[in-house]
Amino acid sequence: MSEKSQKLESYVWEGKDRKGAKSKGEIAGSSLALVKAQLRKQGIIPDKVKKKPKPLFGGSKKITPFDIAMLTRQLATMMKAGVPLVQSFDIVADGLENKGLQKLVMSIRNDISSGTSFAASLRKHPKHFDNLYCNLVDSGEKAGALEQMLDRIALYLEKTELLKKKVKKAMTYPIAVVVVAIVVTAILLVKVVPQFESLFQGFGAELPVFTQMVVRLSDWMQSWWFVVLLGIAGTIFLFKEAKTRSQKFSDIVDKYVLKLPVVGEILDKSAVAKFGRVLSTTFAAGVPLVDALDSVAGATGNAIYRDAIQRIKADVSSGTQLQASMRQQDVFPVMAVQLTAIGEESGNLDEMLEKVAVHYEAVVDDMVDNLTALMEPMIMAVLGVLVGGLIIAMYLPIFQMGNVVG
Repeated sequence: MSEKSQKLESYVWEGKDRKGAKSKGEIAGSSLALVKAQLRKQGIIPDKVKKKPKPLFGGSKKITPFDIAMLTRQLATMMKAGVPLVQSFDIVADGLENKGLQKLVMSIRNDISSGTSFAASLRKHPKHFDNLYCNLVDSGEKAGALEQMLDRIALYLEKTELLKKKVKKAMTYPIAVVVVAIVVTAILLVKVVPQFESLFQGFGAELPVFTQMVVRLSDWMQSWWFVVLLGIAGTIFLFKEAKTRSQKFSDIVDKYVLKLPVVGEILDKSAVAKFGRVLSTTFAAGVPLVDALDSVAGATGNAIYRDAIQRIKADVSSGTQLQASMRQQDVFPVMAVQLTAIGEESGNLDEMLEKVAVHYEAVVDDMVDNLTALMEPMIMAVLGVLVGGLIIAMYLPIFQMGNVVG
């Protein structure tokens, strides 16, 4: 069956249940005939079935990775309670407010009820379920331990999303400082300084050098502010495009971003935490170490670690111990290497790798909190210097005139 024919639409219906009571609701299906047949299977005699009208403005809310994490956790909880998989999807779908996510859930549910495996159903939606997710579900299905595997995937996704949120917070703060400083300075230069400039023209005396410099900058900003705005927007756009389209440029950015003060260290430790979390999850699921390293390479989020893990994979394939290869890469912290070595020697590699993840997630958490505390006075200092400097520049001529008159 083609992908087009399997496309689901939302239908609204009115009818009577087995007891003859009137009822209505909403259901997902690929055609009107199939929807009616599905309703009859559920014991409903449909009187009226039609496609749900699409909203005039906007559509379904975007499905985020956090939504997928929550969905996985709900499915794991249902299955642990002994609810069959198809019924678990029905229960979860009923409680969803995001119509896009509800449609996705019902699409997977319909595939599974028609005999498709869970992993194969997920692979039809690569935008929301990556190879790692699908491979882990496949391993769980084949081992007959799907509920345990879903629980493990849910934990992995929750921890990963929490870590991403913390790193995003760390990156957002410095950018926020710069943006606020630029906006406040621009407003002062374009709106406030010209008021003082008209006042200075009546003085007849030469203005101080610092004031002249600020006035010239204000004149320039008033004439060319749109060029500055377009320049900033263009630079951001070109940077994003270059990072998306050029792998080489993206790798260079990844290399130098790790050298940034404070933020670079947070990104470095978060990459180690992701390494431990993903490798622990995949290895515990029974995935061979070499195959697990393939999944880990793409999940760390940094080219330096991606290349290092690819080299580790080649070493492990040729018989080298994981910890020995990690030590040679010179990117992993000593503690991460030592815990991995203990795991290999004791036969508890997945447990030790989880300890690596937990430790470095906590390190990232502390560093983000410290950065937040540090940035608050820094924001005040930066704004104080900029605003204070402009005020001093504007009042210097007034002070000088007061001294002459005195």
